[in-house]
Amino acid sequence: MGKSLEEVHQSVLTQDKKSVFKKILAFFGPAYLISVGYMDPGNWATDIAGGSQFGYSLLWVLLMSNMMALLLQSLSARLGIVTQRDLAQASRETYSPFINYILYFLAEIAIAACDLAEVLGMAIGINLLFGIPLIEGVLITVLDTFLLLFLINKGIRKMEAFIITLVSVIGVSFVFEMIFAQPEMDKVVLGLIPSMPTDTALYIAIGIIGATVMPHNLYLHSSLVQTRKFDRTPAGIKQALKYNFIDSTIALNLAFFVNAAILILAAATFYKSGMHEVAEIQDAHKFLQPLLGTKWAPILFAVALIAAGQSSTVTGTLAGQIVMEGYLNLRIQPWVRRILTRLIAIVPAVIVISIFGEEVTGELLIFSQVVLSLQLGFAIIPLIHFVSDAQKMNGFHIGKITQIASWIIATIIVSLNAKLVFDEIQGWLEASQNPIILWLTVVPLAFGFLVLLLYIVFKPFITKTRIAFHNHSPHHLKLHFSKSESYTKKNIAVSVDFSSADEIALNSAFELGGIEANYTLIHVVETVGAMVYGEHIDDHETLVDEKLLKEYQEILSKNGFKVNVKLGFGKPTKVIPREVNSGGFDILVMGTHGHTGFKDLVFGTTVDKLRHKISIPLLIVKK
Repeated sequence: MGKSLEEVHQSVLTQDKKSVFKKILAFFGPAYLISVGYMDPGNWATDIAGGSQFGYSLLWVLLMSNMMALLLQSLSARLGIVTQRDLAQASRETYSPFINYILYFLAEIAIAACDLAEVLGMAIGINLLFGIPLIEGVLITVLDTFLLLFLINKGIRKMEAFIITLVSVIGVSFVFEMIFAQPEMDKVVLGLIPSMPTDTALYIAIGIIGATVMPHNLYLHSSLVQTRKFDRTPAGIKQALKYNFIDSTIALNLAFFVNAAILILAAATFYKSGMHEVAEIQDAHKFLQPLLGTKWAPILFAVALIAAGQSSTVTGTLAGQIVMEGYLNLRIQPWVRRILTRLIAIVPAVIVISIFGEEVTGELLIFSQVVLSLQLGFAIIPLIHFVSDAQKMNGFHIGKITQIASWIIATIIVSLNAKLVFDEIQGWLEASQNPIILWLTVVPLAFGFLVLLLYIVFKPFITKTRIAFHNHSPHHLKLHFSKSESYTKKNIAVSVDFSSADEIALNSAFELGGIEANYTLIHVVETVGAMVYGEHIDDHETLVDEKLLKEYQEILSKNGFKVNVKLGFGKPTKVIPREVNSGGFDILVMGTHGHTGFKDLVFGTTVDKLRHKISIPLLIVKK
């Protein structure tokens, strides 16, 4: 199992900071990338709809959602800091492949729904500010693919600085919007008292919860906290947990301010003026100037919308990468993943806008947030189980009070979602002319998801699951030792990566050299820390790889082979040529995973870059 977001894993140092303030600043950043998911365009749609239809009365839902978010994000950060596993990786190492495939599919649906909201939000902002048609604006959002690639190559701190700048733009814009709107503060305070005016308000409220507590953020936070390198001692872990909680508290409260400002703006302008049907972002933009009496109100609104869409689209793609790599143990080129994610969002947006027109974008945004809320249980429940397990958390598990609070939050969310699903299906059955089709399709599907949810809830209480943090075991290799006497190669290098490809590479090397040859097994640690610190790196993956390499050596030595091992650090295309060119080898043997053509483009290939740099023959053996 590789590292989560391996290209930036442990790339930010915290140990060398002299003052407490500088150390806290070193930990600050991940929660701001998380916070943009709590103020994305999907939030705008649900907040505007809630404020225009029900005034200030749903402010308490935002406050409750923010408290839920703070607790859940702190659990997510705890999982990543303590176990050095993100939520998707922990799930993959705990549940069966069948369950994981379903959870992966649901997570991808949630990310697609989130990305749909971001695409629409950015396109609407571009349309409002520059007058570019909505469909063309949707297509323009593809270009931010290159922005993400640029930022990730510059390092996680540069990306965090970019996101914080966009968040600041959003915050400043709404400070001025509040000044323009002059809300009634007594009604704002009353809005913090729980109430539910109508059944329609419940649908909007669940949309607000879905827009605030976002499942992909739970995957993302558990990975981003691993970009910090700190002392892996109990005291170091405890300190990292404390500073990340401070980071989360500040960032999520800022997100709450933005969401509350949008709802209050809608209440102070549209609801107050009797315009209860304003649910579209475009309508909100159009009516701001005449209602507030300044041209800057709609301009700031559009600028903030573009900033919200752009910032959240970056983090959404990172979450997609984490989910794919974690659940499937599959790495693809970042630009390919980015394009796929964007197309999954763009295609339905273009189709719906083309068929139904631009006026349905508000409904589409709110629907996307309800989809997110429906998926929340399948992310929250495994997370609570993981961080409650003392063995998996090495003693840093959450206490009983936190467990109870977490399960209460999960129960509230799942109960609200169950009621929403029941009401929606009941409405479809009553309105449908062919209800039998729904009984044969939608009802069994809903029942199946209920069974899955119950399984995830109760299985850990019945059967103790395990997390096995290991790579491909050398003890599983099936090695064949040829008895032939005609060998020509006496000094053979074999590249190993602890995958099933090693088996055929080693067997092919034995056929070339037999029992008399000298073998050197070369493995390269590819983490960002290894690239920066070289042989001085002491992260978890280096220790595991070193142990596996020694196990290879012991097993082969017991079978009579003369085996040396070499652990390299950095990029394989640089390290391997350096080792083989200076080692006096006769040949280098490599096993591959059999990628050809398009797969090479998607997964990348070491072989093509390597074969031009070595001065000895290269034997490539396909799995």
